[in-house]
Amino acid sequence: MPTLGFGVFQVPDLSQAEQAVTDALETGYRLIDTAVAYQNEEAVGKPIKDSDIPRDQIWVTSKLWLQDYAYEEAKKAIDLSLKKLGLDYVDLYLVHQPYGKVDEAWQAMEEAQEAGKIRSIGVSNMTPKLWKKFVPDFDVMPAVNQVEFNPYFQQKELRQIMAKNGVALEAWAPLGQGNAELFHKPVITKMAKKYGKDAG
Repeated sequence: MPTLGFGVFQVPDLSQAEQAVTDALETGYRLIDTAVAYQNEEAVGKPIKDSDIPRDQIWVTSKLWLQDYAYEEAKKAIDLSLKKLGLDYVDLYLVHQPYGKVDEAWQAMEEAQEAGKIRSIGVSNMTPKLWKKFVPDFDVMPAVNQVEFNPYFQQKELRQIMAKNGVALEAWAPLGQGNAELFHKPVITKMAKKYGKDAG
């Protein structure tokens, strides 16, 4: 899984999303993150197919939304995501919000993984409390928990729980949702200088 990814949250205009993904791939991004709820999966798949980059060099993440968590609905939603993306498989598929019939959604995702439709399965926005409620009943441990994570929101308790289970944390809003103040914090600028990097 690439270290740095490009997400298309809040880009529901399909032509804009398609251009953004095209530009991201040309810039060098190899992880593209979308979701059913973003309403732009088809705009992610087209530039991937149109690029000269081999499919196995592009990591595609999508996410199952709440209304599709019941088992049969989840199976249909996974197939619909693949159809909209125009891909044979996704590299990572997540339970987007851990509420409702999470157990049924997870079962459908486990089966899709076994069938080769999904390479890895994971969760998103799973707090320590919700982790303890759902994950112990999963047959397959999540590969990833995608949560807000940045210097302002360090997820210490959650990281301890995940480390015990060998689960990777994937950050959304790693730059503090574009909070300019973060880039000028002395501790950040001092470390950036030490390592020859910019504050981002």
